[in-house]
Amino acid sequence: MAHLVTLAPMGSDRVDNDTVSAHGFDLVADVTSADLAAIEPVLRRLVDGEVTPIAGGFHVVAMLSGESARDLNRSLLSALRRVERRTRLRAAWTAGGVTERFFDYVSKGTRSAPM
Repeated sequence: MAHLVTLAPMGSDRVDNDTVSAHGFDLVADVTSADLAAIEPVLRRLVDGEVTPIAGGFHVVAMLSGESARDLNRSLLSALRRVERRTRLRAAWTAGGVTERFFDYVSKGTRSAPM
């Protein structure tokens, strides 16, 4: 079962949920990298959820808390890229019945989430 984790703005790690007025987002993502051994511990520390090895990377299912899907996506990818520059993130962030998809830092659109 995934736990609610809050990512701080770029440049820092987790913060307490009490210090940020944040929204809960469900994350489903695939992370690929040139150095999986280097990013795995960072990924597991940042997303306290399911991190499953797949070919070339990891599949992630977690719940995170933050101001917006864009901010969470940017914070997560930036933290991973500080460890290994050649890291890619394909992510879907869902909150309030809306799913926002990203490839790396680029938004690929929104859609209504299935109920």
